[in-house]
Amino acid sequence: MIEPRMPKYEWGQRVAASDDMYNDGSFPEREPDTLLVDQGAQGEIVQVGTHAESQTPVYLVEFGEGFVVGCLEEEITPV
Repeated sequence: MIEPRMPKYEWGQRVAASDDMYNDGSFPEREPDTLLVDQGAQGEIVQVGTHAESQTPVYLVEFGEGFVVGCLEEEITPV
């Protein structure tokens, strides 16, 4: 069994997108491969969870009014 990795970031923390983020199919209301978030866009972590299989932290980041994207640690940086 893989030990869970502790999150680097906390709920309520301000972060920025490290790179452009595209729809990987997680947003069925948008076309696949559509740009969701521009590199440098700022948001706030609204929830921290763990990916069950890999035991890595997953952050739900609100990048705009009600627009929440699931991010991995390498996809965000603290502001």
